[in-house]
Amino acid sequence: MDKRIYSKWLVVPSVLVYGIFFLLPTLLSFFFSMTIWNLTEWHFTGFDNFLMFFREPSLLISIQNTLIYAVLTCVSKTIVALLVAIMLATKLPTRNFLRSMIFFPTIISTVAVGIVFSSMMHPSRGLINSALAVIGIQGPDWLGNPNLALYSVILVDLWRGIGMAMMIYLAGIIAIPAEYGEALAVDGGNALDKFRHITLPLLRSSMNSVIILSFIGGLRSFDLIWAMTGGGPGFSTEILSSLVYKQYISGFYGLSTAGNIIMLALVALLAMPLQAWLTKREVEL
Repeated sequence: MDKRIYSKWLVVPSVLVYGIFFLLPTLLSFFFSMTIWNLTEWHFTGFDNFLMFFREPSLLISIQNTLIYAVLTCVSKTIVALLVAIMLATKLPTRNFLRSMIFFPTIISTVAVGIVFSSMMHPSRGLINSALAVIGIQGPDWLGNPNLALYSVILVDLWRGIGMAMMIYLAGIIAIPAEYGEALAVDGGNALDKFRHITLPLLRSSMNSVIILSFIGGLRSFDLIWAMTGGGPGFSTEILSSLVYKQYISGFYGLSTAGNIIMLALVALLAMPLQAWLTKREVEL
């Protein structure tokens, strides 16, 4: 007796969509990364594009900036969003309004955010330095100082991305049964004990999601950095995605495709072991 409820043919639409919009473009990218191509013709060159990409003068600094950006945005979102979510999970009278206000930047165009903050961070006419001048503080050149520009963009990324991480944490906090906290209170536990022994362990799954999403997002980030600095000043905010984009707009399509493949490999090599380690810790817990 056939106990199947649904026919196997029901997966065909999903397989077709996956194959056409993901698998096929990925395979074509691997092929065109080994060619010199434009919209009308191509010439096979083997691994010349990859060798040329690895000779890029700014490659090492772009990889370094990419890793710094990914790690710092991941760590800051994981910690700050957790603290904000715990605060907004309490019975504050304005908690719903505050949740909406913190989540609101997530739905704004990243390019628009970059343009607005690049104006606000102008060294002489920007709103931030003007506000600091009122209290007698001379603000720095946020985006013009090579030692400060990357960290300025990271702060903006934190402001924009904290809302999504907060909502993931809130969903996990709301799912924790209230009986656990009540039992701890009966045993004489305080708020810190509740955080250490109930909230934090039971939020491990949510925290893992935030870490993975933030880390991969940091590795793949492009639009915010490009809108705010264009990779400058110099190469101080140059990351892999902006390096690939510069090659693309210069007409080196095969070279930029090879750069995308290298980015894909970097994300996979870093994110997959991290996810496996986080999953293992979650299971052990």
